[in-house]
Amino acid sequence: MAAYLVVDVDDLLQRFKSRSISVDMQELAVGLRGAAALAAGVRPENLRAIAVADWQKHRDFTAVDLQVVFKRVGYDVFDIPRREDVPDALIIHYFSYDPEPVSELILATTSSDLVPLIRRIKLTRNARIRMWGSEDVLAGTEFEDEVIFQPIENLLGIQTKNVAVYIDFENIAISLNEQGFLVNLDHLISCFVKQARAHGQVIKMAAYAPWGQRGSLPPLVDTSGREVAEEAPSRLLLANIDPVFNLPGKNSADVRIARDVMSDAGHSDAADVFILASGDRDFNDVLQTLVARGKTVIVWGVRGATSRMIENNPNITVEFIDEFTKLQTHESMRQSSIAEDFTEAFTPSQWSSVVVQFDRLAVDLKATSISQGQIVEQLQLVGAVISSQRGDDLVSQAISLGILKQGTTAGQVMLNEQHPIVEKTRLIRDRIALRVANTLQVRGWEYVNYGFLLKGLAMDREMTRPGLNIDDQWRSHWIDALVREQVLERQLTPHRHNPDDLVPVIKLSSTQVQHLPYMESDGMRGEGGASNENLWVGVSIEELEKLEPTTAEMVRRIIVSVEQFTSFRNFAWCPLGSLHRRLKEFDNGISFQRGVEYLVANDAAEVNEYPNPQSTYNTKGISLNTGHETVTNVLSERDMFINMLLMLYKKDMLISKASLETEFAGLVLNLDLWLSIMETENVLNALPSRAGQYSLFRTHHTVNLVAGSTDGDEGRDE
Repeated sequence: MAAYLVVDVDDLLQRFKSRSISVDMQELAVGLRGAAALAAGVRPENLRAIAVADWQKHRDFTAVDLQVVFKRVGYDVFDIPRREDVPDALIIHYFSYDPEPVSELILATTSSDLVPLIRRIKLTRNARIRMWGSEDVLAGTEFEDEVIFQPIENLLGIQTKNVAVYIDFENIAISLNEQGFLVNLDHLISCFVKQARAHGQVIKMAAYAPWGQRGSLPPLVDTSGREVAEEAPSRLLLANIDPVFNLPGKNSADVRIARDVMSDAGHSDAADVFILASGDRDFNDVLQTLVARGKTVIVWGVRGATSRMIENNPNITVEFIDEFTKLQTHESMRQSSIAEDFTEAFTPSQWSSVVVQFDRLAVDLKATSISQGQIVEQLQLVGAVISSQRGDDLVSQAISLGILKQGTTAGQVMLNEQHPIVEKTRLIRDRIALRVANTLQVRGWEYVNYGFLLKGLAMDREMTRPGLNIDDQWRSHWIDALVREQVLERQLTPHRHNPDDLVPVIKLSSTQVQHLPYMESDGMRGEGGASNENLWVGVSIEELEKLEPTTAEMVRRIIVSVEQFTSFRNFAWCPLGSLHRRLKEFDNGISFQRGVEYLVANDAAEVNEYPNPQSTYNTKGISLNTGHETVTNVLSERDMFINMLLMLYKKDMLISKASLETEFAGLVLNLDLWLSIMETENVLNALPSRAGQYSLFRTHHTVNLVAGSTDGDEGRDE
């Protein structure tokens, strides 16, 4: 069986140089060959060792001939100037002529250029493949479990330099934003960690910012485009970066970072390499002190926002973040998938604040275009940004992303209503606020219980879109966001059954109701802000069908369900919560509440607190005015439909929509609706594996009532 060691000399030298590691090439060559023979379980002379490189390139820059060094210790030296040719050349010159399958393959490289060898060479069934490198480039690939990765520095006992990194995150985030870059937190963290490891063993990474202070940083997004400012500390911790809190403002971060750097540099086990991510000239003295102590000093800055004093200092290496991260710009994001749609969770962001506060100003000013200065002032007023400078940055970014567009007047902007961020923010805001308003009105409450609101929103069909209404956490984030935006108010109120227990409740903000643009159009408010309940008065159910067909359908369902419950149990009322749970499958978010509202407004039903025989507390319930025209008409339709079902039953005909249409041609009745109602009320049961066909529950309470009434009428006629 054959054992091979392939050493990618070009890659190893580049890795060692980037990490400031000095290596004796003679010791490296001997050490790799010896370690490979030991790992393969063969004598060194039985190991086929190949050193691959563009040898001419190294002759120009090194005092020793590396090709000779590797050849002397038993390597085949293979010269390949073009890296893309490496796999093909090795297979042609070595593996295609070897009659034995390979039992041990060791690739000494951190490049993925040699990976094709794994796929193409002939291996024994139990062959082992190892990769020795500075980092595992096969993690997450198809070879992750197949290839054994080992750090080459550990194998050879190479001592690397220790690295400490201090990130002035507020400075970096603002600088990147001002230079037109999107601050992708996930990508930034990944690149920071990778760049730090390129200089040695990372022993400390810390990121300084006013974490948790709303509006102090530009929007931070993840790879899917969601803003994740609130999640930033936890995401940093997952990457072993310590999120250090400092108060907003330049001086606070500078003082804290300078103090930590000097304290850490004074220890006996201090890092060899100090990296400071900030372009601020105020750190110049600290950096000079580190240089004087013999430390390697590197500054990560943003091109165009880094002090020239630092850039021109010959003792300091400057690496530009925008170059080694290759962040996406605001303009390019406009054309990316985030600007087209959101398939992951669409969560509240600073961009959402721009949309909500723009709409508020638009209502106040009765205008569709607003000056940028007015928007910035409004954002500051509600705490969405901490300063006018951050506000200017946010508005500029919103323009770059296409959320805002230039208005007809110079210096003014308008909302781009077709932008997905605008469209979805408005939808979520309106559905949440409308549900609160409807609940308060229909139930006559002063507030909405937080948990009750979460359950209600979970059933809102208008928010069943990609990225929306995912779970209670998502709904909580948006409720809390609307509280911050002053659309809603959140209070702690004593529980009505236990005053010592405080529960969170939600109200519509008294100062914001007039700023909700949908209130007028949905008939929730009238002149002077008064309730418009009287708009329902005198509206027949046939007229309601034309105005709001889903509400009209819900009215029929409510009447039938309440009548069945009360007649069967001999109750005067039906619990409202139980009724809603029964009909929630058909509630589009507001149709149940509007159906109840319609019935109450027309005196066809009454909603009250009723004594509950099964509880010591009163229960919110609904009772029907059985003499009201709307109620009698709906129940007459129900009786007519049940009689139609009974006729099919007596004729031993299959019960289906097709049978009803054939047997009762010309009858004006919404068959789909009544079939659905009868199935919900268990009068009909769907037949398994026979779509659209039902069996009649002949002994059902309601069927018996209708059949008994019919039989009695027939007897009297006779």
